[in-house]
Amino acid sequence: MVMTPELAKAMAQLTIELRRPIGVLLTRRGQVQDVIVGTELTLSSTTLTLFRTGTRSLRGLRFIRTQLHDQPISQEVLTDLAFLRLDLIGLLSVTEDGQLGNLYLAHLLAPNSTGQLFKVLKAVPFHNLTLMFDQFIEELEADLQQARAHYAIESGKESAILVSASVKSRSEQEERLAELAELATSADVTVVDRVVQRTPDGHQRYLLGRGKMKDVLIQTLHRGADMVIFDQTLSPAQLRAISEMTDIKVIDRTQLILDIFARRAHSREGKVQVELAQLRYLLPRLSGKGTQLSRLGGGIGTRGPGETKLETDRRRVRDRITHLERELTQFGRQQDQRRSRRDRHGLPVVSLVGYTNAGKSTLLNVLTNSQVSAQNRLFETLDTTSRRLRFPEDREVIITDTVGFIRDLPQELVGAFRTTLEELREADLLLHVVDGSAADIDIQITAVVAILADLHLNAIPRLVVLNKCDQVSPARAELLCRRYGAIGLSALQPTTLRPLFAQLEAHVRSLPVGERQIAGLPLQDDALALASRR
Repeated sequence: MVMTPELAKAMAQLTIELRRPIGVLLTRRGQVQDVIVGTELTLSSTTLTLFRTGTRSLRGLRFIRTQLHDQPISQEVLTDLAFLRLDLIGLLSVTEDGQLGNLYLAHLLAPNSTGQLFKVLKAVPFHNLTLMFDQFIEELEADLQQARAHYAIESGKESAILVSASVKSRSEQEERLAELAELATSADVTVVDRVVQRTPDGHQRYLLGRGKMKDVLIQTLHRGADMVIFDQTLSPAQLRAISEMTDIKVIDRTQLILDIFARRAHSREGKVQVELAQLRYLLPRLSGKGTQLSRLGGGIGTRGPGETKLETDRRRVRDRITHLERELTQFGRQQDQRRSRRDRHGLPVVSLVGYTNAGKSTLLNVLTNSQVSAQNRLFETLDTTSRRLRFPEDREVIITDTVGFIRDLPQELVGAFRTTLEELREADLLLHVVDGSAADIDIQITAVVAILADLHLNAIPRLVVLNKCDQVSPARAELLCRRYGAIGLSALQPTTLRPLFAQLEAHVRSLPVGERQIAGLPLQDDALALASRR
């Protein structure tokens, strides 16, 4: 049964005495988990923690509330049902003399073609209720799980709804969400929907308004999404407030990027830098009980440090940060030693910079006949890679590939990767690789230039290389090259690199000639053949 007659009568008596609605949260065993006085249904963090949905579609709680007036279930109550993922929600009418009246019930529906989220059952007098709760909930869970399994089989990935809430125009927000979708794809997340909300100031507590936030959370249930990803960085207070509303995983753009970096880092230095960035980001977001962090378990948002390490206490996290900082300092000393050897041998350094996925690694491979990983996804390269290129006149240059940039690069990453980015300071020339096929090419160039300025690298000569010209019309490529003073090419078509070789060779020729020996960097002699085809 939904609830025992004895419990219903006790609730009716209290309602008459207090002249206020009485609500109870019941477990599937019929035990009273919580008693709520009034109309506001708010689950405590303890209840959220104890009754997470996990592998289930529903929380395992049903909520029944009395009412002094015989009224059907409102939209607000149905919203509570959805975003809290309750088994069942009901309103029990109580007459003025304390008698039990009609019982209104509603429950969630599995995703369907009609888009209907709820089913509101026909009101019946409490004593005439025939609903067998155990059988009902078993069948409902089976329907929801079947729908969930169907989606999982189709995608095989985690899924997310993307959200943007800012003062920017709708077109700007949609452009940013397109990039966020690329980031999600790089993290093996399937995007099932996007939400754009233009807010004058942003909502201080939820970023979105509470009502809109509820709508988004309801949509995650309906679309079978595992998480919500915000394009904007959530403050610790906003993350806690949203996490208290639901146990759906909630992360922001910064955390998504950190997760991608954790996946891509292979060297010990790269792993240290990523973990340091993650800890710096998460430290102020550690709550007393770590409830919002515990909901991040499994998949996106948990690469690297891990939940157990994060939820110990702040002191131990700070100790870990100090240890990682010391380790990075040691890496910095080793880099200084390598740069000193390089300086002694007089080898010029050319560093590849640019927006993520602009084709820097592909260009490095074709210039030096290397096999550096170069896939069509964001942040494929995190660890600095250096190779030597020899020109026909027996002049050599070191080509260095570094981590790609992105607009609004998280400060945690800038700080953690400072030792890697310091490599750029020793460059004699920066090759700014630009994706010529990008729709937002101006924004990408501006973002890279801004980051270079923040790193105080403006004084280093910079050569703009417009890559992927094979993906645009010749007229478009020519226009962009004139606009940015760039050299147009396609890293996938070696013959288009001849103007770049000419520029590189001219730059190297203008530098003093030093010895041509350096330890630790592979020499790619086949690059001579490519260079000689000019």
